[in-house]
Amino acid sequence: MASVEARDLRKSFGSVEILKGVSASVNDGEFVILVGPSGCGKSTLLRMIAGLEEVSSGEIRIGGRVVNDLPPKQRDIAMVFQNYALYPHMTVAGNMGFAMKLQRAPKAEIEARVSRAASILGLTELLDRHPRQLSGGQRQRVAMGRAIVRDPQVFLFDEPLSNLDAKLRVTMRAEIKELHQRLRTTTVYVTHDQIEAMTMADRIVVMQDGRIEQMGAPLELYDKPRNMFVAGFIGSPAMNFVEGRIRTNGAASLEAAGGMVLPLSTAPAASDGRAVIYGIRPEHLELGDGGFDAEVVVVEPTGSETQVVARVGEQSVVAIFRDRHGFVPGQKIALRAKPGAEHFFDMASRSRL
Repeated sequence: MASVEARDLRKSFGSVEILKGVSASVNDGEFVILVGPSGCGKSTLLRMIAGLEEVSSGEIRIGGRVVNDLPPKQRDIAMVFQNYALYPHMTVAGNMGFAMKLQRAPKAEIEARVSRAASILGLTELLDRHPRQLSGGQRQRVAMGRAIVRDPQVFLFDEPLSNLDAKLRVTMRAEIKELHQRLRTTTVYVTHDQIEAMTMADRIVVMQDGRIEQMGAPLELYDKPRNMFVAGFIGSPAMNFVEGRIRTNGAASLEAAGGMVLPLSTAPAASDGRAVIYGIRPEHLELGDGGFDAEVVVVEPTGSETQVVARVGEQSVVAIFRDRHGFVPGQKIALRAKPGAEHFFDMASRSRL
């Protein structure tokens, strides 16, 4: 196992700069997920670590060794791709052991490693099958098994679950996390799905437009987002945002468009009259007096909870309730924010206050 470090990495394709000075580190044995919208540079960063993209400037270290000029096969990494990349004419065992066969490893060692990986992934009974005889989840396990057989210092995952159906993605999330807990191999994982990032990672790297917006533990990013982008990207449904001006004469409140006034349980110091963006997560809104009036627009029951889209003045907000309510469109309800759950962002910089 080994650490991975990126120092002021930049990547350009012609005049278009994709990565704009990215610096991040992954500790030995850590599971780090790169997340962000399409085009943010996360897959490019992963491919640079793998050696599949050249570095325009900056430095990549694996296990303390600079690998900028090393070909992929000399970096001691194993990559799991989105499309599995299995050889259709080979059996499961053949696919899993192919890289070792190219290295002219002894047959007995190949068989031993393939058998161990198959046991870990529940593939023992499938070793003689071909990829066409497997389900999507089984194919993904084979791709993971091929990486395990190589016994690399670092695992790299490039959106490995995006081709699976919703239920299977949940199952595979748990399997990949359990695999990491068992092997403790340093892992860098790319996804656009922030739920995957929240549930699997030791730390998350949130990227936008070729830069890192914030890096930290999942709940750290959720509870203390550095800016509006992180606050809106981490969490599903996304955080509600309301633009307004803080008033602290008497009880603190937020004056928003259309004459809407939101009572506040707290406010930033010396903020009277300051223009801000107020943020509240859907699960931190509850029914009760002392808040603000809202009109139900859409009700979305999911079984375990109910999501409600409501109109508050000229704004729309989303609230989540664990208890079941018989809401109907057009119904008037009273909402209030849980004390201490509010977030405030500077109107100009979008940074958290």
